[in-house]
Amino acid sequence: MTAKTTSLPQGFIPVMLTPFLESGAVDYDGLKTLTEFYLNAGSAGLFATCLSSEMYELSEQERIDVTKTVVDQVAGRVPVVATGTFGGPIAEQAEFVKRIYSTGVEAVIIISSLIAEENESDEIFLKNAKELISLTDNIPLGFYECPVPYKRLIPSTVLKELVETGRVIYHKDTCLDDEEVARRIKVAEGYQFGLYDAYMVNAVSSLKAGAAGLSCIQGNIYPELIIWICKYFNNADREEDVKKVQQFFVDSMDVVHAAYPTIAKYSLQKRGFPISIYTRRDVGELTEELKTEMDQLLVVIEKLQNELGITSNFTEYLVK
Repeated sequence: MTAKTTSLPQGFIPVMLTPFLESGAVDYDGLKTLTEFYLNAGSAGLFATCLSSEMYELSEQERIDVTKTVVDQVAGRVPVVATGTFGGPIAEQAEFVKRIYSTGVEAVIIISSLIAEENESDEIFLKNAKELISLTDNIPLGFYECPVPYKRLIPSTVLKELVETGRVIYHKDTCLDDEEVARRIKVAEGYQFGLYDAYMVNAVSSLKAGAAGLSCIQGNIYPELIIWICKYFNNADREEDVKKVQQFFVDSMDVVHAAYPTIAKYSLQKRGFPISIYTRRDVGELTEELKTEMDQLLVVIEKLQNELGITSNFTEYLVK
């Protein structure tokens, strides 16, 4: 298997939701529509089959089918990445990486906490990661510091060795530390590599430090604002607007994380997007109180978008 040399674009790469029918089955038609929504909002790429997609609640075949559906719907308009490691021996994980890559994704994402046990050292993690890299031909890879099954951060010193293999082009960063983000970006200079921060409190600081973009759950509620900040974060003429949007990210952190991803599906539904709030993953109840909080936040979002000149028309995203 030969992979092309590649890099991912700058901007917003959303961590995609998986729509379900009320029966609990994957809504593949809804997934196509959702894909169009992300694209029309201005996403630079898509991260299919991730934690937001409820990847651990999908069967092995569903992971393949969901990823392939997204790749086919995108039809080359932007790059798609998808998770390819779900536990087990490194050799088995490598085989599934190859299966995911065969769907046509640009890169396959490795979950950092599935490469070594929680009590194992960074040295063991690095050894296992390099073994996985060696077993996956020339497939472009990325890392995701997913909080499930546990959160394993990849220090800049370790990330440096991974990037130096020439195979790692993407990193979904969840360290929540803007100084460490800057160090990680620094050690990867000169390589086809992009760091995409998930922590919106540090959105502007990460982008100014050289992050390739953002890859956050908030993009499933207000993607237009994430795309806007990626475009204007360093624009001196919009400095006050940038501060306002950044503060909004900080202020809305708690509600967007509550009962997620159910609350994200609810918010899209309230904005007029055709999606069920059915969620396979046990994330707690979407209470009436939470709904009210999100309803109030959606009013703030609409007002902020109007002030920034951002327009949204959900009918544009429907697959004909």
